[in-house]
Amino acid sequence: MINGLIEVIVYVRDMDKQVRFYRDVLGLAVRSPADLHDYSNEYWVELETGACTVALHGGGSGKHDADTPKIVFAVTDIHAARGVLIGRGVAASEVRSPAPGIKVVDAADAEGNPFSLEAHEPTGH
Repeated sequence: MINGLIEVIVYVRDMDKQVRFYRDVLGLAVRSPADLHDYSNEYWVELETGACTVALHGGGSGKHDADTPKIVFAVTDIHAARGVLIGRGVAASEVRSPAPGIKVVDAADAEGNPFSLEAHEPTGH
């Protein structure tokens, strides 16, 4: 029945600020609409993340709590990726290991939406 995850929607209040965060801070490419100087008047912006699209949806209320869904981005080098985030002004947690072979860093976007970076250590197979 399910053929994979194709899209994660993040509701945002300030579209231009959020596009700049995901594009300029996290380095995601804007799929649509591409090459705009100002995204303030956009209600839907798609960002490329590989097999799954992150879609920014205007009209968000900014209400976050402990059960707010979280986007998790795959990285190869968790320590280097954390350093890049911090260098770009993002408060990032210390690296933690919730399970053997998995390293995670937690952070939040420009409006406080939580996200994580996750690296998987190669298995010895």
